[in-house]
Amino acid sequence: MQEYERKQLLERVEREGATVGADIPETITVQDEEIDLRTFVFEIKRRETVPSGERERVEQAKRNLRRERLERLERIEEGTITREEGEALAQSIIGIDRALNALESLGPTDLEREQQAKQAQDRKRWMSFLKKALGREDDGASRRGR
Repeated sequence: MQEYERKQLLERVEREGATVGADIPETITVQDEEIDLRTFVFEIKRRETVPSGERERVEQAKRNLRRERLERLERIEEGTITREEGEALAQSIIGIDRALNALESLGPTDLEREQQAKQAQDRKRWMSFLKKALGREDDGASRRGR
């Protein structure tokens, strides 16, 4: 592979919108283990949040994908590879990035805590409204004696 071709592949992989329209690979080999990546990502994304029992599994998957991405990037940067191998590596890196984006964009992991926070905010707004409506001062003093 020529040096300019290597640079083109690296630029394509690092481009901000590289994952737009990209597919998550059906399977990927990470540390000599084949993973059904697309199925895993869609299974987790379908729930919109990471259940407490799945958090560690998802975090480990993200760590493994980041490590695999880095190894593949280094092969493009420094490896003795053909143009076709470089193209395949670049495409797989973009697919890994797509999977990582999907896993990173998951909603809150603790729905109960989020619900409690929303209820606390609602109570605070309601109390503020009531204080104003009843003519109470901001410092909590009332206007009695009218």
